Amino acid sequence: MKTVCVYCGSSDKMSEAYLQSAREMGRVIAKRGLTLAYGAGSTGMMGAVADGALDSGGEVIGVIPKLFATPMLMHQGLTRLEIVEGMHTRKQRLAEISDAFIALPGGYGTFEELFEILTWAQIGLHHKAVGILNDRHYFDPLLTVIEHARKEGFIYTEHNALFVCAEQPESLLDMLESYQYPEGMEKWVRREQ
Repeated sequence: MKTVCVYCGSSDKMSEAYLQSAREMGRVIAKRGLTLAYGAGSTGMMGAVADGALDSGGEVIGVIPKLFATPMLMHQGLTRLEIVEGMHTRKQRLAEISDAFIALPGGYGTFEELFEILTWAQIGLHHKAVGILNDRHYFDPLLTVIEHARKEGFIYTEHNALFVCAEQPESLLDMLESYQYPEGMEKWVRREQ
């Protein structure tokens, strides 16, 4: 694992405690000698995670669509910045350059990115680790919905192994580094019993 993609919120309306947590995630990534890849934003948790990594001497790669490549939204101090055509290209590029993925608290965009990368793992498009930083139990309701979907038969039990979850950055990175893609996932695609 060399490059970790972080999905997180860009809103400036959340508690300062969430911003501190995002900075800590960036610091921990950098201290482990890992590169942070993310959406290149300067606001909210996006800016905080990048600043945390940069302040700790880490490398940060930002990938941003032209739509958001403005001085107000785009981080100005990244190690490398890629400006792409649109949102789909941004997500594809982040998936290509990353060895693992982490979702921090966020809104619609973060949920969408998390579920897309999990869906790609589910159907075998990648075998990379996916983690959820359940900071301040932010994701508890979402984890409850996932479990409800599993109980109702919409998610197979083995799909629970497609992601790991922890409340602290260090613990989450430990889990990502030891992650093993679950065996037998192809039987779901082939509808084998």
